[in-house]
Amino acid sequence: MRRVVSLFLPYLPIERLRRQDRFAAPRPEPRALQLPVYDDPGACSVPRGGGWRPGARWAQAQTQSEDRGRARTRVDVEREIVSLPLHAQPPMRELGRRSEAAKHPFKRPHGAPPRAVRGVPEFAVVPMALIGKVRRRDEIVAVCPAARALGIHVGMAATHARALVSDLDFRPAEPEADAGLLDRLALFGIRRWSPIVAVCPPDGIWLDLTGAAHLHGGEERFCQRLQAFCHRAGFTVRIAIADTPGAAHALARYGREDIGITPPGGVLRALSPLPVAALRLDETAIGAARKFGFETIADLLPVARAPLARRLGMAAIDRLDQALGGKAEPITSREDIVVPLVERRLLEPIGTAEAIAQVMQDLLQDMAELLQSMGLGARSLRLIGLRIDGGEQVVAIGTSRPTREVAHLLRLLKLRIDRIDPGLGLEQFRLLAPHTEALDAENLGAILAGETAVRDPARLVDVVAGRIGQGAVYRFAAVESHVPERAVRAASPIGAPGTWPAWQRPVRLFARPEPLHGVMALMPDQPPRRFEWRGRAHRVVAGDGPERIHGEWWRRDAEVWAVRDYYRVEDEQGGRYWVFRRGDGVTSDTGDLTWWMHGVFA
Repeated sequence: MRRVVSLFLPYLPIERLRRQDRFAAPRPEPRALQLPVYDDPGACSVPRGGGWRPGARWAQAQTQSEDRGRARTRVDVEREIVSLPLHAQPPMRELGRRSEAAKHPFKRPHGAPPRAVRGVPEFAVVPMALIGKVRRRDEIVAVCPAARALGIHVGMAATHARALVSDLDFRPAEPEADAGLLDRLALFGIRRWSPIVAVCPPDGIWLDLTGAAHLHGGEERFCQRLQAFCHRAGFTVRIAIADTPGAAHALARYGREDIGITPPGGVLRALSPLPVAALRLDETAIGAARKFGFETIADLLPVARAPLARRLGMAAIDRLDQALGGKAEPITSREDIVVPLVERRLLEPIGTAEAIAQVMQDLLQDMAELLQSMGLGARSLRLIGLRIDGGEQVVAIGTSRPTREVAHLLRLLKLRIDRIDPGLGLEQFRLLAPHTEALDAENLGAILAGETAVRDPARLVDVVAGRIGQGAVYRFAAVESHVPERAVRAASPIGAPGTWPAWQRPVRLFARPEPLHGVMALMPDQPPRRFEWRGRAHRVVAGDGPERIHGEWWRRDAEVWAVRDYYRVEDEQGGRYWVFRRGDGVTSDTGDLTWWMHGVFA
């Protein structure tokens, strides 16, 4: 049975800002310990007879002689001890044979208020509201419980809220920062709680706990630990567990308890008393449900699906089926991507090309060992050099195939040394592989058997691309299209060459056809006898065609009746060209009968 946990943070934007305020507050400077100074330390502070300690026999005898006539109590002894200077007061072990319990220095007495953490000031709970731009006006998008008690609610105009409570702490909303916090929390959940964790924007997280609840002591124990973790981090949280993501989402936001655990198969009973808004419907569907008298999810269940879809829309039917388990709702987990990284810190700054190349070689050896342990190969590498003035120098390389060969990667990196500005010196280097792919062991059976292996052009492509750029090296591949400009695309230079059709096409095909002027041709099927192109007149001595190509009617309406008649022509100087005419020469709907140059033969 599938079990999904929904983590709902109702005051995430507010509590995130308060965490920033708490950690950004300046820490108080520690005060130096000041001991009292006594000009008269007292007679008993002076050692006598080679050493004195409180409670000695002679001191007890002298005290008894001074206090004749009255019995000394423990109060008198404590009063005398307090009257002594700090450096002369006896320790606990010297006060006598009697042992008494002392107060624990780190334990708070029962019923006493908690003390503030040392170095972290206590903040008063100031009502706070966040303002965001909604439909060209400033509205309240998030409020804390204290601000809600003052009458501020989400959706209220910012000017109205300022008029109601003038001293309210208004701040701009930061949805990007909230999304980043949720993403980091989801990444933490993948590493600690469950292998499948997804963000449920804007204020929630889904965890798929199927088969992992026993690792945390059961569902109830897991929810308690999750709630304690969020409270320690300073966030208010509501948690729900159900069989479907939609049910868990609804119970976490509209349930009665902070921790709601629905038993397997009890989704229908748990969702019935919840309002219709718990199904994640839009405002239009919620308004329509209120108009037709649907208050709770139980009101939707006896209604037939067809009338319900006409009133609320198909989206409401899908959400209801997803919540009840009738329709699957997969969770797209957040990926935990670990970028391989190696680092070198130098004892002295360097600035020469030879020293930088040596550091590159050392980093590549470390990276090769790391990639080999992970079973990966690098497709791209990024070298970051930190200068002593705080600046960064970044160079990057790419490869056609995944590799971890140090010699080949070092050759590519050396091509980038001239782009590094060392300044006053480089003191730290980092090498990371942002793009990696799986790389297994290579099968050398055919080579050892004496068979001739096909040479891989990947190394040559990497070197050439490193000099002139990655986008300048490519291979043409055929595309299933009759239109010439759409029948060719740029492909990977190391990819397997595909098959080409048996059509005769020019070696050079223009990206955009160029217009021809002064064309003389016999309509409708004869090639042109004369044309002007790029300011020169060409007289045709031979021609072949036409090759009729129709437009691709499924792309746009203008190509439904479009027709092109292509001709291969040769002029007096021996130049061979590929020209076409728009239209079939009979019907005006097929084209405007203009002539164009589309390519040149060798």
